[in-house]
Amino acid sequence: IPEILEVRGEIFMLKSDFLALNERNKKEGKQTFANPRNAAAGGVRQLDPEITRSRPLSFIAYGWGEVKPRLFKTQKDASDLLGEWGFKNRYEVKLLSNISGLDIFYHEIEKSRATLPFDIDGIVFKINRLDYQERLGQVARAPRWAIARKFPAEKATTTLKAIEIQVGRTGALTPVAKLKPVTVGGVTVAKASLHNADEIERLGARVGDTVVIERAGDVIPKVIEVLSHSEKSEPFKFPNECPACGSLAVREGEDVVIRCTGGLICPAQRIERLRHFVSRTAFDIEGLGEKQVASFFKEDIVHSPADIFKLEAKNETLKLPIQEWDGWGELSVKNLFEAINQSRIISFERFLFALGIRHVGDSNAKLLARTYGTIESFLEAMKKAEDPESEAFLELMNVDGIGPKVAGTLVDFFREDHNQVVVRDLLGQVTVNPAKAVKTRTPISGQTIVFTGTMEKMSRMEAKAKAESMGAKVSGSVSAKTDLVVAGPGAGSKLKKATELGVRVIDEDDWIKLAKS
Repeated sequence: IPEILEVRGEIFMLKSDFLALNERNKKEGKQTFANPRNAAAGGVRQLDPEITRSRPLSFIAYGWGEVKPRLFKTQKDASDLLGEWGFKNRYEVKLLSNISGLDIFYHEIEKSRATLPFDIDGIVFKINRLDYQERLGQVARAPRWAIARKFPAEKATTTLKAIEIQVGRTGALTPVAKLKPVTVGGVTVAKASLHNADEIERLGARVGDTVVIERAGDVIPKVIEVLSHSEKSEPFKFPNECPACGSLAVREGEDVVIRCTGGLICPAQRIERLRHFVSRTAFDIEGLGEKQVASFFKEDIVHSPADIFKLEAKNETLKLPIQEWDGWGELSVKNLFEAINQSRIISFERFLFALGIRHVGDSNAKLLARTYGTIESFLEAMKKAEDPESEAFLELMNVDGIGPKVAGTLVDFFREDHNQVVVRDLLGQVTVNPAKAVKTRTPISGQTIVFTGTMEKMSRMEAKAKAESMGAKVSGSVSAKTDLVVAGPGAGSKLKKATELGVRVIDEDDWIKLAKS
């Protein structure tokens, strides 16, 4: 076994264990669960480890993190070794050599799906060779060397009882179908997504209709068809006012989403932004989920992110009866304050993502953090970028992956006084670490590089990733600040501008030599 071994996999619940758990809970007068997925997920989210211990959870190993020394060169070798080391690591795993084999295997599993000891919604194909996996790399949410092929979603017919409008953290008004409860794939469904106003119009959905729903990926239910209208049904009128604050709701340009214009005066947006702020990929404050955030907001204790970090001091001075509220006790309150304090130090990209700025997901947050380095430099740049003719705004636009829409949203966000107050108060409570430094001792560290034309020996994404790993900044356009242009066949206006500005230009062969140096 390697000296360092980080094993990754999935926690789940076997069908037989799920049925036994529900039977036991029923006899003891406790809560029963709708499906194994919910029971397993709820089990690992418990603050009390004894509750987690009482759930019949299983673990299957299918991956790894840090391994030193690495003793395998293929996915299958790794799987075999995990099994030898004592990890349960397979039920249906097969090494295939061609595309037709993948298709045959998919249909074999689809036919035997009902007989498997656990629920699945599809299978995953992975490239076997690890050197190919490393070369293929990954995008923000998924690797390029693995792909999931889902089974057809299960469907059911029911009645559309009502259409309710929910307001998200960016002000988006999302219609939700309230349904007569119906079982789909072993799960009782009482609501489903209708996505937006255009989708309601396309479906012709009306309250009282008989509709078909499906669970996309066996998880998210949505309305896919209207079978018939009831005699009294009328076309649904999408509101032009926010149901939470009464502000005007409008559609911006070609956006399919209708949004509340109330911003942070809208209580729904404030709650949703707070929920986003404490979520796993943001500040990740354990024990402070959607229900708890809504409760603190309702009790007039937490209105902005900074209030979360003032909660313990406020509790001591005002003697808040938090431990007396439903779902709280002395231990859970103590654990919450500890979790909050552990979250006071955060990386630049997670801090930026946690602010919930429209169009700034985790990928764009990383790009911005890598470009500006520190939160102080970034905030100063955003202040200067309020002038669209400024050098600061041009630099923001030149960040590869940050287009006019994202740049405009960023500037608009930090221009607002109330947003500046939120950020300033928050920075008084937390420490934001600078972006992680990349390699600095390379021939291109600190330089700005532009790739143009066709890359024939490596993909554009490979080239970009390599340049960034060597400490360079990759830009989407050529300017006086560009240090190097890598031009492949078909290079056009960017190559011409580089020549005019006297920027150094090399071809792909020279780039590969440089990348290996």
